Amino acid sequence: MSNSVAEPVPSAATKPLVAPEWLADRLSAPDLLVLDIRSVVDGGGRQAYEAGHIPGAIHTDYVNDGWRVTKGMASGLLPDPAALADLLSRIGLTPRQHAIIVSAGTTAGDFSAAARVYWTLKIAGHDQTSILSGGMLAWGRDATRPIEAGPAPVNPPSPPYPIKLAPELRADVGAVARAIADQTAVLLDSRATNFFEGGAKSPQALRPGRLAGAVQLDHVMAFDPAVMALKPKSELETLFAAVPAMPVINYCNTGHQAATNWFVLSEVLGRPGVSLYDGSMSEWTEDPNRPVAAGPVEPSPDGGTNH
Repeated sequence: MSNSVAEPVPSAATKPLVAPEWLADRLSAPDLLVLDIRSVVDGGGRQAYEAGHIPGAIHTDYVNDGWRVTKGMASGLLPDPAALADLLSRIGLTPRQHAIIVSAGTTAGDFSAAARVYWTLKIAGHDQTSILSGGMLAWGRDATRPIEAGPAPVNPPSPPYPIKLAPELRADVGAVARAIADQTAVLLDSRATNFFEGGAKSPQALRPGRLAGAVQLDHVMAFDPAVMALKPKSELETLFAAVPAMPVINYCNTGHQAATNWFVLSEVLGRPGVSLYDGSMSEWTEDPNRPVAAGPVEPSPDGGTNH
């Protein structure tokens, strides 16, 4: 593949992760839209963006700009199609552009924000989407890469984005209830053990514990803190090999951390039938009749686990 700046961007659009070197070679490509999503999740936000960002990047705050909406206790839901179209119009995204999502690159939770924005763009029908591996931290490791400061450029919004929802990427309450009743999908809990077992509870959840029958894979296990990026694909294959080969519904407290496990399974490892339950425990626990399990997972006689 040529590194020419004039090379059409879509040739690499299927890569879920792109390296800083790849982006540096293509910064002036006309169909590239770099989305700096720094927010309070990483201690940044617009102030961090204005202090230094990738040239040409626009800032869209992951927390404050409408990427996730609140309904009742559920604070991380997908916006409705009209609100989503408005959001993508405001950031200037058009269907022909390749969106590059740039996080701070400082924590596992920060990567989850990038994965959640990625999932949102994909479910809206924008397939030309990638995450910058390592985020701004990785970009800045090479002093020859340009960084500019100051406010974002004032660009007119694009025409309303033609949302084409990909509903298979999202699990709703009904899908989760069916998975619990029929065991037709793996319910993969992305949270730490204390949340999974019910020793701790998110403020957004009304009850501690997990979805009945769920298995756990803490999302931080997919992240390498030494380089502040996802682990290599070979290590992720080994880590996620324990997840049975059947449809997977990823969840956490608000659909934030679960985006990492969704991204790894669906986009990096290419597993089919992988969805994200954006309502997660914050929505599920609103109804006291919905089952919630707690406590350690008991070993089963065959050496597996009972949930």
